[in-house]
Amino acid sequence: MSGTTHIWRPSVARTIAIGGFVPVPRGSSPAVPTTLAWPAKDPGDVLDYQFDVSAALVGNASDAIASIVATVTPGGAGGLVVDSTAADGAVAIFWLSGGVAGTVYTLRISIVTVSGRSVSRSVLLPVVSLNVLAQPVSALTTEEGTVVSDENGDPILLGS
Repeated sequence: MSGTTHIWRPSVARTIAIGGFVPVPRGSSPAVPTTLAWPAKDPGDVLDYQFDVSAALVGNASDAIASIVATVTPGGAGGLVVDSTAADGAVAIFWLSGGVAGTVYTLRISIVTVSGRSVSRSVLLPVVSLNVLAQPVSALTTEEGTVVSDENGDPILLGS
C-alpha cells in the first residue's frame, strides 16, 4: 500500500451556474435566460454534476443549501438515475448514472437554503453513446473474425 491520499475534486466541465440575478436598469428588459444544460454523458458513465446557486445568495455570505430535491423526466426502465445528492455551500452536487442513449433528460432541481430561500430550475442532460465501436463495420477480418491491423495496430478498412 502506497499511503497515497486521494482527494475528490468536482469537475468544472460538469458545473453550471444559474444567472438572472443581475440588476436591470430601469426601462430595459432583462435578457431571456439561456437553457441550462450539462455536457452529454454515456449510459455507462457514473459522474458528478454540479449546480451552483451562489448568484441567488449574493450578499448573504452565511446562507447555504439546506435541502435538495431532484426529479428526472422522462422516467422508466434504464433511465437516468440520481444516485445521490450533496451540498457544498451554494453548490448542489449530483451523482448521475444510467440513461438511454438518444434521450435528453430533464433534471428538475428544487433547493431550499438555510435562510429559507427557494430556487428551482430545470437542467437538461443529453445521454448519447460515446463508446467507440470495438470493431469498425468495414474492417477487414480473417475467417475466424479477427480484425486485421496494420503495423500501428490500426484496423485495415475495406475500400481504403
